[in-house]
Amino acid sequence: MAQKATIFKAALQIADMDRHYYQDHQLTIAQHPSETDERMMVRILAFAMNASDTLAFSKGLCVDDEAELWDISLSGDINLWVEFGQADEKWLRKACGRAKEVLLVTYGGRSVPVWWQQSQQALTRYTNLRVIDIPQESVKAMAQLVSRNMDLQCSISDEQIWLSSNDESVLIEPQVLKSL
Repeated sequence: MAQKATIFKAALQIADMDRHYYQDHQLTIAQHPSETDERMMVRILAFAMNASDTLAFSKGLCVDDEAELWDISLSGDINLWVEFGQADEKWLRKACGRAKEVLLVTYGGRSVPVWWQQSQQALTRYTNLRVIDIPQESVKAMAQLVSRNMDLQCSISDEQIWLSSNDESVLIEPQVLKSL
């Protein structure tokens, strides 16, 4: 019998001074049995960095033709498609063809520069693709914030992100590998 996803709840308060976005969100996150706490927290971070009233988690890892996180307009247009990890060029080409903007969030530590060196030339042709890397030490620190019911605060200013719970705070400084 297949294992089921673990459900996490997160009350997320966002204060994004860079975008002038201030909002509270109640998130329900399904963690696939093969997903680590680190990856789940990177997904929550990506939500906080791109939050809007229409941004939502999809069915995730088990659906091939959907982003894990996306912003779909009322007319059905995909405004933002967010992918995670070291995606291959073929998958990103498909996403770039379907969405107005695609964001790839990498978080693999030492393997990211190797992947980026191999992929950079092919990915430069996609004008609607952004690629950012979350430093490994930040990813590990974010995993320490995980609990089944999380109260998180996210403050974004001058491209620095503070993600905090009641007990701990983590400074995250994403590295831009490719901008729009």
